[in-house]
Amino acid sequence: MDVFELTRALVDIESVTLNEEAVGNFLYARLAPLAVRFGGTVERMEVEPRRFNVFAQWGEPLTVTLSTHMDTVPPFCASREDETHIWGRGACDAKGIIAAMIHAVEGLLESGERGFGLLFVVGEERNSAGAFCAAQDERGSRYIVNGEPTGNKLALGSKGALRYEVAATGKMAHSAYPELGDSAIHKLVDALSAIRNISLPVDPLLGPSTLNIGTLGGGRAPNVVADEAHADIMIRLVSDSAEIKKDLEAAVEGRAELREVIEIPALRLNAIPGIETTVVAFTTDIPAFGGQWGEPFLIGPGSIHVAHTLEERVPKAQLVEAVSIYQRIVRHLCKIVSK
Repeated sequence: MDVFELTRALVDIESVTLNEEAVGNFLYARLAPLAVRFGGTVERMEVEPRRFNVFAQWGEPLTVTLSTHMDTVPPFCASREDETHIWGRGACDAKGIIAAMIHAVEGLLESGERGFGLLFVVGEERNSAGAFCAAQDERGSRYIVNGEPTGNKLALGSKGALRYEVAATGKMAHSAYPELGDSAIHKLVDALSAIRNISLPVDPLLGPSTLNIGTLGGGRAPNVVADEAHADIMIRLVSDSAEIKKDLEAAVEGRAELREVIEIPALRLNAIPGIETTVVAFTTDIPAFGGQWGEPFLIGPGSIHVAHTLEERVPKAQLVEAVSIYQRIVRHLCKIVSK
């Protein structure tokens, strides 16, 4: 399969988070002949029953690992193709990236090069379960090139994420006599209003920190004073979260309770000479790897602006370019280590 055919084959395997087994088996079968032919190894790295990462390597010690995720967000959309793009769920996030990484490794192996590996993980779209599992592996590498859609530009940084559930409680009453109750919805609305008025930091590289109120719910019926209400919020971090956390606690005091769900720190990343750079606002698996797989770089074909949408697609030209870029990065990093 060429890189376009492999991308489409991967897209056509439904792998919404928690259902990555089929695509993992496909990748294992795809990499096993390469391991045999070029003296490498390939394995299923179990994360939990019927969920596993796929890890392959050629040569020791491992200098560079090319890595991205196998899972996608819902809903599943089968692939289609036109003159310039491949469409479908995961086309750019991140199955086109998987295809480009595999083809990059094939070319490197054909040239007699060694010292690199492939690591495809589960669960990135939800909780980075696969990356956290891989972080416990003692092998690791000197460098990891994480694949996400950056338009084939090396990201110099990525924003972090701070997610909370905001929950309010009250007392039910007949809506004709609101003085007999205590509206949780009113409390929550006031808390969210105060949260929206928090002054968020701005970073010279990463730009402004942003707030999104993603979900909102509560109450029993229009004629009942609400006894419970809840919302999910996410702040994209550009700096240390300590001051933001203090401001959030002050904003909800006496109105609601904050329940922290997850925090992913903002990242500063390095460049490689001759490769164009950018800055991204999304989060990645990189923090979950915990340094075990080495100094991180972030790059991949496609645009994050169409990821997670029904218009998800990846430019064919960027897929081809990505193969060469990944090879160039691997060679550059291996050369640094060999000096």
